[in-house]
Amino acid sequence: MLLSGLAVSALALYIRQGNAVPAPTGVNVITPVTGWGDNPTKLDLEIYVPSKLAEKPAVILALHGCGGTGAAYAQGTKYSSLADSNGFVVLYPSSRKDNNCWDVATTKTLTHDGGGDSTGLANMVKWAITKYGADSAKVFVTGTSSGCMMSNVMAATYPDLFTAVSCYSGVAAGCLAGSPGSSPQSADPTCASGQIVKTSLGWAAQARAMYPGYNGTYPRMLIWHGEADDFVHYANFAEELKQWSGVLGLAWTKNNTDTPQPSYTQIVYGDGTKLVGYSAKGVGHTVPVHEDADLRWFGI
Repeated sequence: MLLSGLAVSALALYIRQGNAVPAPTGVNVITPVTGWGDNPTKLDLEIYVPSKLAEKPAVILALHGCGGTGAAYAQGTKYSSLADSNGFVVLYPSSRKDNNCWDVATTKTLTHDGGGDSTGLANMVKWAITKYGADSAKVFVTGTSSGCMMSNVMAATYPDLFTAVSCYSGVAAGCLAGSPGSSPQSADPTCASGQIVKTSLGWAAQARAMYPGYNGTYPRMLIWHGEADDFVHYANFAEELKQWSGVLGLAWTKNNTDTPQPSYTQIVYGDGTKLVGYSAKGVGHTVPVHEDADLRWFGI
């Protein structure tokens, strides 16, 4: 995939986004873990467990963007420090392939127990639930850019594992299906450029097909995207909302301007408890992580 000078600059920002953010004060050391279960794509895992763990704690799976690592995402976000005051466990996995992007393109990862990245990530979460006596009703996934793309995939492939999702600047689950890769260099650019458009029913059918025969509930979805994002194009925001409104059977209700802050618009579906979008005016790639809003959405 040939890139223009502008695209190369955007790519440089995209690749740095997991590494260039200074560590916020108070972030504690995360611990590498091995032997957590079947790991078909050889992912790495580091975890943060607060000194005072809640009884039956919550678990958050936090997914870095392309070019990043779990350790860098731990430094660049506040989930670890918030875990100290809320007693939950944070999982920070790392992808080491395709420019450290999560695989959101292959049939294996887009299939429940298919043996792709999604299977390894699900096994990490299951291990943590058992290891720490976690509340299986308080298991969440969040991520930025490629991590958001993977969060959507996890909601589709393992909806019975996660209660809620909050993700930033990604694409709908299955948008990159069949692409030769998932990174800016290897991917078919049609998805990231916002050119894959489907109906709500079409997107919902694609998500549901990732877990054939599943008839249970799907996670609550919180979707963030910048209106000035032309790298993972803002058009993808509408496709994500169409997908999850179709899966959850919800219709648009209202918009609330300057929520949760000036220049952001809250887009509410149904009664606002299962699907909400946040559109950020003037924000490119990526929307800054709003950890406090995530925790409220998760109910932690």
